[in-house]
Amino acid sequence: MPRICQITHKKGLSGNRVSHANNKNRHTQKVNIKKKRIYVPELKRYVSVKLSSKGLKIIGRRGAYRVLKAQGLI
Repeated sequence: MPRICQITHKKGLSGNRVSHANNKNRHTQKVNIKKKRIYVPELKRYVSVKLSSKGLKIIGRRGAYRVLKAQGLI
């Protein structure tokens, strides 16, 4: 499975690493994705999701059930 946040849909970026001599090399930046088990009280069970830090903050603010249901993960 690719490194994409299931809530925010963030994924890696690509670009160039530029040296002092202006040499350019291709470079990829990976997303800070963590696999988390989140307890959903409305369902009385845990749900495993791959989240970025931003996605975890969104769940903390809006609530797990509401966010996961909107994304179609439950």
